[in-house]
Amino acid sequence: MKQIRGKLFLFSAFTLAGTSVISGYFLSNQLGSFTIIAVSIGFVMFALLPLYGRKCIQAIQTMSLRDWMMIFLQAFFGIFMFRTFLLYGMKGTTAIEAGILTGTTPAITSLMAFFILRERFSAKTIIGILCTVLGIMLLQNLNFFGAAFATAHLKGNMLVICAAACESTFNIISRKHRSSAITEKTVSLHPMVQTLFVSAAALILSFIPAAFEQPINTLSVLSIQAWLSLFWYGVIATAVSFAFFYEGVKRCDAYTTAAFSGLMPLTAMLLSIFLFQDTLQTSQCIGSALIILSMILIGSNSSEEDANVSIEVS
Repeated sequence: MKQIRGKLFLFSAFTLAGTSVISGYFLSNQLGSFTIIAVSIGFVMFALLPLYGRKCIQAIQTMSLRDWMMIFLQAFFGIFMFRTFLLYGMKGTTAIEAGILTGTTPAITSLMAFFILRERFSAKTIIGILCTVLGIMLLQNLNFFGAAFATAHLKGNMLVICAAACESTFNIISRKHRSSAITEKTVSLHPMVQTLFVSAAALILSFIPAAFEQPINTLSVLSIQAWLSLFWYGVIATAVSFAFFYEGVKRCDAYTTAAFSGLMPLTAMLLSIFLFQDTLQTSQCIGSALIILSMILIGSNSSEEDANVSIEVS
């Protein structure tokens, strides 16, 4: 039951996180990247502080320096660097390519889980990682008969892959922190309190660079749709998504988290086709299919490990 609940939380978390790709794409040509991060997080603080301010004060009194370092690292990789790379990347690629390329997260997370957390993986995971690499090549329109990479979207796509690597780092840090909370009896924070702390740290990181983007001038002429996108980007795609994520990562291993992170590109791809009428070339269809296959293979590895993981996290 614990594993089922964890998977439901992760399903909700990464489905909502996938909408951030679409919101970011819509906003990236209207506002500076750091302004988008700062204002969307401002909505998070405005929405959650009145509800969880007292719990935050209580938590501060019990937190150690190590807890604060974990909060900072989660904010740096999970929000600040992830969204910086994603928003800048989407200025040089399409919404559908950006969405699909975030599907590299399961493969990157699996590699990091193996090398950093020492969590073993199976042959299926190795095949899944290879499918991810081949899928990226096809998405970039690599000609296997001698031509070089297509350069039109190369820079943007590489930045999106960097964003996926930051998301993977965030997943590993969160999993590591959860393991430490169990084995070393460190503080276990309420999901919304942890979301608030991480958001506050990300707001501090983005505030100064946002000031150089002339935010007052651009925000003053923003449309209602753009303001609603900022609200969604902050409150739903960040606050609610992170709360579900923290609940899920308590109950699942790193490979399960990696597998469910594949829902983010799937959601983004479907929304971009529906909202922006984006289309895929044949090679890109095959590439996206390979990335989705890699998620399934990596996810099946997590299912095989569930019995051992439930003992570890119970």
